[in-house]
Amino acid sequence: MNLNEIQDLIKFVSKSGVSEVEIERKDFKIIIKAESKVKAEQQIIYQAAAPQAPAQIAAPAAAPAAPVAETPAVSDDSKYITVKSPMIGTFYRSSSPDKDAFVSVGSTIQKGTPVCIIEAMKLFNEIESEVAGKIVKVLVDDASPVEYDQPLFLVDPA
Repeated sequence: MNLNEIQDLIKFVSKSGVSEVEIERKDFKIIIKAESKVKAEQQIIYQAAAPQAPAQIAAPAAAPAAPVAETPAVSDDSKYITVKSPMIGTFYRSSSPDKDAFVSVGSTIQKGTPVCIIEAMKLFNEIESEVAGKIVKVLVDDASPVEYDQPLFLVDPA
């Protein structure tokens, strides 16, 4: 199967509304899956067919599925203070894996209380709270990257 035949097959799949086509011959296998248009535009995968190795090609769907209307969860986060990241780096809730987290949901903090560590360029920076209150929500997973000014915690100042 040559490239033009594969392209024609992709066009057929996108126009017909078929969600998946699989063709298998003795020396190659092609799977064409139609995804939502937005996802397909973000990622089109093509792997050269090698003997006994499947190749996958993602093609845009003919018509994207109707978006599901989501009603945002009503939350009263406006009364909370957001503790934000002062730098780019990797967020850690504790000083080492075997130690307890600096703060958890329900912890009471004061100004200057260490709340986390952010590693930037092999330097571990202890981040101290600039507000006093009670931790309501931890917004970042441990050992995940954070951006400058990204919300880390919600604090109830009451």
